[in-house]
Order: sequence, then C-alpha cells, then structure tokens
Amino acid sequence: MTEEIKFDLELDLKGLLCPLPMVKVSQNIKNIAVGGIIKAVATDPGSLADIPSWASSTGNEVIKTEREGKDIIFYVKRVK
Repeated sequence: MTEEIKFDLELDLKGLLCPLPMVKVSQNIKNIAVGGIIKAVATDPGSLADIPSWASSTGNEVIKTEREGKDIIFYVKRVK
C-alpha cells in the first residue's frame, strides 16, 4: 500500500508543451514555503526530462514521479 503524499499546491499542466510545464512549476515554487510540495500533473513526455533537470539545477527535489494513463504526476519539494 502506497502512502499518500501531502502537497501544498496542485498544478494542472495537462496539454502544455515543453518547456511550459517546467516554467509553471518554477514560477509557482516561490509561492509555497520551504519544505512544501507541489503536485504537478503534465501530459508532455518532455516534462519527464525537464522538471527533474530544473529541480536538480535549482536545488529543489522531485520526490516522486508517477504515471496514470497519459498523465505524468510529479511531486516537487521546495528545498530552498
């Protein structure tokens, strides 16, 4: 049984193409407290590379990635 991740903000990024899902996560990470988590739901396969790469370069952390059909769900933790 998987444990539900508590998140502070959910972003619906379905239908947005590269690099917009990453840009939206980047813009919104500033709106949550350090230690907070964004749940971002995208459909663009490019986001599988873009969001983790952005998180790594900014010191934030993708704590989980899931696939549900065409949806790609990222849980991104604000580290700083």
